[in-house]
Amino acid sequence: MKARAAVIYEKDAPFQIEEVELDGPRAHEVLVKMVSSGICHTDAIAKAGEMPVSFPAVLGHEGAGIVKEVGSRVLTVRPGDHVVLTYSSCGDCENCLAGRPAYCTKFVSLNFIGEVSEERSGIMKGSQRVSKFFGQSSFATYAVVHERNVVKVAEDVELTLLAPLGCGILTGAGTVLSKLRPVAGDSIAVYGCGAVGLSAVMAAKLAGCFPIVAVDVIESRLAAAKQLGATHVVNGRDNPVSSVVKEITNGGSNFAVETTGNSQVVLEAVRGLRTLGVAAIVGVSGDVTFNMTADIMTEGKSVIGVVEGDAPPQLLIPRLVEFFRSGRFPFDKLCQVYTLDRIDEAFNDAQTGSVIKPVIQIQ
Repeated sequence: MKARAAVIYEKDAPFQIEEVELDGPRAHEVLVKMVSSGICHTDAIAKAGEMPVSFPAVLGHEGAGIVKEVGSRVLTVRPGDHVVLTYSSCGDCENCLAGRPAYCTKFVSLNFIGEVSEERSGIMKGSQRVSKFFGQSSFATYAVVHERNVVKVAEDVELTLLAPLGCGILTGAGTVLSKLRPVAGDSIAVYGCGAVGLSAVMAAKLAGCFPIVAVDVIESRLAAAKQLGATHVVNGRDNPVSSVVKEITNGGSNFAVETTGNSQVVLEAVRGLRTLGVAAIVGVSGDVTFNMTADIMTEGKSVIGVVEGDAPPQLLIPRLVEFFRSGRFPFDKLCQVYTLDRIDEAFNDAQTGSVIKPVIQIQ
């Protein structure tokens, strides 16, 4: 079937709003009429050619929409259901079978390379194959996705704003609630106050953490962190940040969530921990040099990587929607809505930091 999509032909090029052809849904796939799609930092990295994505491509991996058609073996959704789209997984490897699909052994091939197979459909532009992103390519009027990409959500919540739950907000909130699992009174420091970091701040408030320290270099984002639950904010230009965090937390935070991907910030996050503290690294980082004895071993600290919040989306996303409905997880305050023809503007605003979470309204 035909769809209108934002196609990118080479790295850092502007998007072209064009017609593409989608394969129909196969046995385990779902056709979704897209309502919106969040813009995530991962989209920006892919656009810049810093991930194994082939061009031309249709990006977008935080989709939300309405089911129009289902394949013959789909059991979890039906036409008319409201859904959020999330990342792809194979469902068959040891990690998927253990309930940890974020660590699927085929994650790269399914989400970045855009594997097309007997089970998974593709996208065409004339005779040219177009890369599919995260198994969805949600910067389009329609998407055909595997059933495992789909999360059914309540129909009485504004669907446009639910799109970011599929990746960025899932990552930040899941890292706190599903991976670190602090108890009330544990201290936490969140480094970077973009959508992922602010989602971690809101989740830390849900969990009863105290103090909640938010670190960034943009004052408007620190103000947002304070509004959303941070008890203390620190400008990252205050050096060394780890000393400031240790002072606030009376010796160091129990937990840290590092979202920036900046190697020096990763180091500060670890140094700002207290004895036996745990730092969760969710930003895409480069090389980091630790003194293993002084920075980690002698105080029993742990540094862990976390992908997609280490949380099954079909379990966590509906919980986050319920928290949102009750006013306890106001992630809508992060969002600014753009139309599809303003997608380049939205990417630019995200890059400059003037907007925390752009959301593209497709229809």
